[in-house]
Amino acid sequence: MKQAVKFTNLEKTFNTTKENITALDGVSFQVKSGEFFGLLGPNGAGKTTLINILGGLTSPTKGSAFVFGMDVTKEAQSVRRSIGVVPQELVFDPFFTVKESLIIQSGFFGLKNNDAWIDECLFELGLEEKTHSNMRSLSGGMKRRVLIAQALVHKPPVIILDEPTAGVDVELRESLWIFVKKLNEEGHTIILTTHYLEEAEELCNRVAFMNQGKLTSIQNVCDFVNQPGGIRAVFKKTLETQ
Repeated sequence: MKQAVKFTNLEKTFNTTKENITALDGVSFQVKSGEFFGLLGPNGAGKTTLINILGGLTSPTKGSAFVFGMDVTKEAQSVRRSIGVVPQELVFDPFFTVKESLIIQSGFFGLKNNDAWIDECLFELGLEEKTHSNMRSLSGGMKRRVLIAQALVHKPPVIILDEPTAGVDVELRESLWIFVKKLNEEGHTIILTTHYLEEAEELCNRVAFMNQGKLTSIQNVCDFVNQPGGIRAVFKKTLETQ
């Protein structure tokens, strides 16, 4: 099966006035095209740094990362067209409506007459009634839905979700996953970071466990779904090995 994403000996060190902080330490793994892949780990494990490297927000200190064979550092523009990133932080422009935000996002990718797909995203994410609402007036959960729609406007083959359901109510979370599972079934590669272990267990084909900037293990979900304690037991064991 074709590789969608590949990390090779990836290292990232942040230099501060007091000390050097190693966020990633020799991380190597691959994500297959069409896979629903989970990244699990405690805060500070390196998950968001990994995603930021894919999105071009930071560069690796050593090693390399590829999206469909394109180097994320050397071919950043082409990589951006192939991925859609939903950040953990609620970043939005307060001066535009929901639909205006999506039209502007489409423009960043040179897309015109994208209304049909935008309307479909609004419908699937339960945002139809908020189409003409100002972003400032939305709840945190609704703003997160808009961020997901923004990541999808150019129909990227790889969708990266960084804690997308953090602070979202149960009903919103469930409807969100119905849509994301549909995208995966249609062929999109999904990379998910989450604190909800059961969420990863239900949605993902494989999960990578990270701790202190290192990859501790990668496992098929079906291998531990019937084990005593399920994914929680596996996750606890990986942390204890550090």
